[in-house]
Amino acid sequence: GNMVEWCLPQDIDLEGVEFKSMASGSHKIQSDFIYFRKGLCFGLACFANMPVESELERGARMKSVGILSPSYTLLYRYMHFLENQVRHQLEMPGHYSHLEAFYDDKKGVLPDSKGNPNSQQPVHWLPSIHRYMYPEMKITHPAGCMSQFIKFFGEQILVLWKFALLRKRILIFSPPPVGVVCYRVYCCCCLANVSLPGLGGTVPESKPFFYVNVADIEMLETEVSYVACTTEKIFEEKRDLYDVYVDNQNVKTHHEHLQPLLKINNADKEKYRRLNDQRQMLMYSQEVGEDCSSCEEDLFILFFMEQNNRIFQTLMEVSASQDKTLTADHARGMGLDPQGDRNFLMDLLEVYGIDVMLVIDNPCCT
Repeated sequence: GNMVEWCLPQDIDLEGVEFKSMASGSHKIQSDFIYFRKGLCFGLACFANMPVESELERGARMKSVGILSPSYTLLYRYMHFLENQVRHQLEMPGHYSHLEAFYDDKKGVLPDSKGNPNSQQPVHWLPSIHRYMYPEMKITHPAGCMSQFIKFFGEQILVLWKFALLRKRILIFSPPPVGVVCYRVYCCCCLANVSLPGLGGTVPESKPFFYVNVADIEMLETEVSYVACTTEKIFEEKRDLYDVYVDNQNVKTHHEHLQPLLKINNADKEKYRRLNDQRQMLMYSQEVGEDCSSCEEDLFILFFMEQNNRIFQTLMEVSASQDKTLTADHARGMGLDPQGDRNFLMDLLEVYGIDVMLVIDNPCCT
């Protein structure tokens, strides 16, 4: 099995981290990186696999070198260092001086085992729904990560968008390598950004758990909202742990009342067309040298944030009106399909505790 070979500080609780930092099935690949959550901290580890002539090691030496931090937003900065260090550990096992120097240079105050950060504010997974999320969500990816996410899921991102906005438990399955799948977790969280003040203080936070495995089952049983990925197929059978299961491009749910949300409607197709139009315009402006400051990640995040803001702005205005009646015209104004998105709207009102009466019942009147 996996084991922790070395760590600093030596008294930190790292139970289970040896399985989080090396994805199940990694023995089949040469290298990978992996984002994960450990207690109140987030981790980034780089994995590498090297053939060796050793019976004791069964012909292969596999190691991960990782770091833990209260936030995942800056971990990407150390990816290159971790990649170099895992190679160094494979070729010269037991030489930790570079890692010691790195720790001494970067160490901060980590939360203690009880989850009380010493002299720090409580760690937030994601800013809660009523705070401006984007700057704190930002994480740097390889060029084109958002673009790959859109190409990979196509119109299905509108299905994922609805589930993310409803704060469902979303589990993404993929065989290794898992690094790119950790980025899909992040992209899913970006779909639910809202920047309106004073919205839904009781709404559960959407937590990016990144990679999870069977050792996390007990913890996942207590969560009401998360986005995570796994390489372990056994999770598909554990239906009580998730609401939405994503197997490659196949998005599914075992909850009957959520199944209508799997269907792409005309409003979804129109949103997807607009997103692609905006991407094409951005690419064109970059080609002709007019705009080098905007990037696709910004466009993607702002596209969904504006969409979400428009929905919640309308819902709050209707709930503050005298008759509190939400009509088909309101739905269209929010960029939704009055019939196709009826279930989505009803769930949205319930999750966010918005007091509105929905009068979109008769298909012949839409």
